[in-house]
Amino acid sequence: MEWNVQTLSLLSIPLISALVGWITNYLAVKMMFYPLEFVGIPPIFGWQGLIPAKRRQMAEIEVELVLGKLLSVEELAGRLDPRELTNAIEHRLQQVVRKIVNEVMEESAPQLWAALPVQGKNLVYRRIEDDIPYVVSKMVEDFQHNVNEILDIKELVVEQLVNSPELINEIFLRSGEREFPFIVRSGFYFGFLFGLPTMALWYLYQAWWILPLGGLLVGYATNWIAIKIIFEPKRPVRFMGCTIQGMFLKRQKEVSRVYADIIETKLINSKNITHMILHGSGSAQLLELIELHVNDAIERYVAIAQPYFALGVGSENYFKMKSMAVRRLFEDSDKYLLYAFDYANQALRVGDDLCERLQALRSEEFEGVLRPAYQQDEWKLIITGALLGMAAGVAQLYLLMLG
Repeated sequence: MEWNVQTLSLLSIPLISALVGWITNYLAVKMMFYPLEFVGIPPIFGWQGLIPAKRRQMAEIEVELVLGKLLSVEELAGRLDPRELTNAIEHRLQQVVRKIVNEVMEESAPQLWAALPVQGKNLVYRRIEDDIPYVVSKMVEDFQHNVNEILDIKELVVEQLVNSPELINEIFLRSGEREFPFIVRSGFYFGFLFGLPTMALWYLYQAWWILPLGGLLVGYATNWIAIKIIFEPKRPVRFMGCTIQGMFLKRQKEVSRVYADIIETKLINSKNITHMILHGSGSAQLLELIELHVNDAIERYVAIAQPYFALGVGSENYFKMKSMAVRRLFEDSDKYLLYAFDYANQALRVGDDLCERLQALRSEEFEGVLRPAYQQDEWKLIITGALLGMAAGVAQLYLLMLG
């Protein structure tokens, strides 16, 4: 009976090593992504997922990858057709402009506007509405020429990812949806294999340090090997009739599609771009552009009846009227620009173009999609796995001694 207990205890060593490998790798993957915010006593006692903790650096890397090498703001802006954009928003813009005209005139020239018959007001509306396509087209062209001053894509992406740590997690989890489960599973297999020499050594020489050391090596090696298998070798290598390449790099076409879709649907889309244009650091430049074209339009409208209009409004109210019109058109821009979202998304073609260009990257460049931002902290995961493995080895030693 004693021999059976000893044999079972001995055979349990590789099984426990396999379990240790699985647990340490499982925890390593979880620790990459969770918790989203720091838990504990900062800055040392506690933990935050490596990726959420470095989301600003990662966001900047994403911007450099996507816009530094693959797409440019000028290229995206150049895809917008002023006529198509005008057609998309024209009906709603006409409604908004009518309301703005009423409010501006009632504020700056109430008596003149009240005295104007309905036919006269309709003539004003029609004159402005006929001019809308021209004004919008000129504004779009000026936007395209000055896009770098008005739209900061880096600010857009960084702001989105910093404010939404779950989004940066989604990018990595979905891009590596096969690799991360492999890391967990491989811990079991490699843990079992590494447990075999530990079992043999324990059978021959039962020193107290063998099991803790074996656990430490299992925890360390399973994490290290799993990460290496995902990213190495970078280029396909023929070995004994088989082609070997890092798992993530081998799936470049598939990952490119997933990654590009996330970038398009969650980050660089017409809704987010519009929000950044209106509320980001370049909004003042957009306001100046609107002011330039609205003032020019008003001057053309007024020129038709300049003497009558000047007498009815006065120079002070005239400038006030132009300022109000510009401000209201800018403030109400959300109400008509949202009608351009569908057209703009189709015109920008962010997802398809980004996917195609990601697929064309060399393996060394493509690795930059998933790895560089947290690569410098991989040692934390490996060391944590080693310490957990050593702790499991100590527990296993204690149980064997009791037996």
